Amino acid sequence: MPDLSEFWIFLLVGFGAQLIDGALGMGYGVISSVVLLASGVPPAHTSASVHSAKLFTTAASGMSHLFHGNVDRRLFLILAIAGSAGGIAGALFLTQVSGKTIRPYVFGYLLIMGLLILWRCWREGKERQFMPGGFVGPLGGLGGFLDAVGGGGWGPVVTSSLIGAGAKPRLVIGTVNAAEFVVTCAVVAAFVTTLLTGMWSEGSGLLDHIMPVAGLILGGLPAAAVAGFLVKHAPRRPITISVALLVITLSSYDLLRSAGALGI
Repeated sequence: MPDLSEFWIFLLVGFGAQLIDGALGMGYGVISSVVLLASGVPPAHTSASVHSAKLFTTAASGMSHLFHGNVDRRLFLILAIAGSAGGIAGALFLTQVSGKTIRPYVFGYLLIMGLLILWRCWREGKERQFMPGGFVGPLGGLGGFLDAVGGGGWGPVVTSSLIGAGAKPRLVIGTVNAAEFVVTCAVVAAFVTTLLTGMWSEGSGLLDHIMPVAGLILGGLPAAAVAGFLVKHAPRRPITISVALLVITLSSYDLLRSAGALGI
């Protein structure tokens, strides 16, 4: 029988994470992944589960940003194409590596993401009206790859880098969120392909996590619908610091536990 307690916990996680993501342009994938990994879900299952939930939340969030005029079409196109290519490569890599082997590295990556989110608070330089494709394309590819491997990271990598380079924060957050839907579709398609073709040997237990995924979806959808509004009005710095500290704490705890430093 499905564990309904898991559903309600991840309903709250999904709602809170998507509210944060709508305001900052990052947070849903990283927070959801950290909580799933901390509860014992293997890295590949975590990424596939989070991206399945993001199919719905990124669609709603992207539409909200489009409605509020927060999307730059040129930037969207470059990020969507490059991010999809990187995401597919990341998904294929993740399904070929043992979950036990890669788990500490994934938490190490998420710890870096937490530090990157914290760093973003203090580095928002002068705005630029045009971002060169030679910078945006490779950035999108790297963001897509790391997002697939870590189950989250598209926002922290791409949003932080673009804002740090001087792009207008409102348009960056809206465009990165909208492009994330396309990247998510590509990552989910890659996971499904490896599962159906037998390339993903550990993929058979994916349905065991259906309740957390359902909670993430149903919790995230209402928050995603107001993403375009949140990016204009939410107090970003206090939220950013809180998210960073949460991710850093959970990631550090699991890394110390994996290393045997906590004696458990």
